[in-house]
Amino acid sequence: MDMKTDRLMRYGWVIVVLLLGAAGCGEPAAPPAAAPPEVIVAVPEVRDVTDVIEFSGTTEAVKSVEIVARVQGFLEQIRFEPSTFVKKGQTLFVIEQEPFVARRDRAKANLASAEAALRRAESDLERLEQAVKTNAVSQQEVTRARAERDQAEAALQAARTELQNAEIELGYTTIRSPIDGLISRHLVDAGNLVGSGGATVLATVRTIDPIHAYFEVDERTFARMLERRGGHQGPSENIEDKVPATLVLRETGREIEGHLDSFDNAVDTGTGTITIRGLFPNPDALIFPGFFIAVRIDTAVLEDAVVVEERALGTDLGGKYLYVVGEGDIVEQRYVELGPAEAGMIVVLEGLEQGERYIVDGLLRARPGLPVTPKTAAEGA
Repeated sequence: MDMKTDRLMRYGWVIVVLLLGAAGCGEPAAPPAAAPPEVIVAVPEVRDVTDVIEFSGTTEAVKSVEIVARVQGFLEQIRFEPSTFVKKGQTLFVIEQEPFVARRDRAKANLASAEAALRRAESDLERLEQAVKTNAVSQQEVTRARAERDQAEAALQAARTELQNAEIELGYTTIRSPIDGLISRHLVDAGNLVGSGGATVLATVRTIDPIHAYFEVDERTFARMLERRGGHQGPSENIEDKVPATLVLRETGREIEGHLDSFDNAVDTGTGTITIRGLFPNPDALIFPGFFIAVRIDTAVLEDAVVVEERALGTDLGGKYLYVVGEGDIVEQRYVELGPAEAGMIVVLEGLEQGERYIVDGLLRARPGLPVTPKTAAEGA
């Protein structure tokens, strides 16, 4: 091999080595940076919101009366159908009347006898008072006649009282409803002796239209109710002055409008609550005493309240929070204090200002301190 050929071969290897070195020193191209995740944001609504609070309670009849036998005797008649509405004064039961009729008639005879005895005693007294003027009789006889007249008057009064009691007891044999209402089944069958050893309960009548609802209200809420109304002004017949309330049947969801009727005059220091009673119309008898119900009351009006969608809320050990999109589209976890909720919306009392953006959809893609790509609901669609 000549020198020229050897030189060319060495130059060729140098070129190959340089080319391989240049290829080995190159870095791979960096991938394009990932775009921040897309989220749907919204701006809170600003409007007046009525603060509605719901309480659990039970219903009770406006009036409830136990029908009892007030005299002793055998129950002869039952004049009503169980579980029906009865009117005040309607006859419900009849107890055998013959013994009481005989007692009344005997009292009438005693009264007539007492009246005759009084007339005779008055006549004798009058005759002796005339005779004593001519000294035909002694003053002692006149005094005795006057005493006999007084005894006859007392006997007459006793006879009248006896007749009155006999007529009252006879009246007790016909038992009438003292109120309008729904009557229960009869608790004693006809033919049984009633009124023996005390009053016998025969049935119960309850007025259920309207109907009462009793529930407990905490001290703080009750104070806010008083503050809103300017304190307790006493009872009023004007319906506009009464506190409106809504009764909700838990089993059916039916709502009935009424008003608060009364409340206790002291807060229970043991529970920190006060008992309040509401009055609600019940013309269709949809509510019976003893129902477990809810009562809603408007306690205050929040003016210019900040309202957000309830589904945007998150929860952790720190409480309820929102993801707020701030400057540079950076996510901030913001803990909030909440107010009343209605129809999927909820009031934010503290923690969010008007005009701020909060994340509604895409919460799982957002991370506090990292950017996002915010879009409105329309843009996201």
